[in-house]
Amino acid sequence: MKSAELLVERVILSARWILVIFYFGLGLALAAYAGSYVIKLLKVIKGVLTYDEAEMILAMLSLIDAALVASLVLMVMISSYENFVSRFDESNTDLNWLGKLDSGSLKVKVASAIVAISSIHLLQIFLNASQYDNGKIMWMTIMHMAFVVSAVSLGLLERISAKK
Repeated sequence: MKSAELLVERVILSARWILVIFYFGLGLALAAYAGSYVIKLLKVIKGVLTYDEAEMILAMLSLIDAALVASLVLMVMISSYENFVSRFDESNTDLNWLGKLDSGSLKVKVASAIVAISSIHLLQIFLNASQYDNGKIMWMTIMHMAFVVSAVSLGLLERISAKK
């Protein structure tokens, strides 16, 4: 019976390596997103002399938004691998935060990044308010506030659980 239990435990623990497929997929998606970022950047560079101030701000916000999304994907890839699959060899990395992001603090960081991304989208909507009806602006604001409340709630729960 003990050998059957050991076998089950080994199978379950080995199954964590299946997650690596997802992390490779996120890496490929990140590379594709980098390609789309370069295209956006080239459009901004091309239009820098013709954009008015509002258009330039919107273009810069779009680039900032893309950088936040890319950082979020990378953070999830690295910290999830470290938390669920295997520790990185510290001699091969200079990332001092490795091993410090558990799944709870990762959720808080992801929620914070979502709030930042949502803030940028909401600012873009406010800067183009004439293109949106008031109902849509209201619902986008309510959705953003739901993200804020969720992030604050996750942060409070993480703080409470850290004290125990």
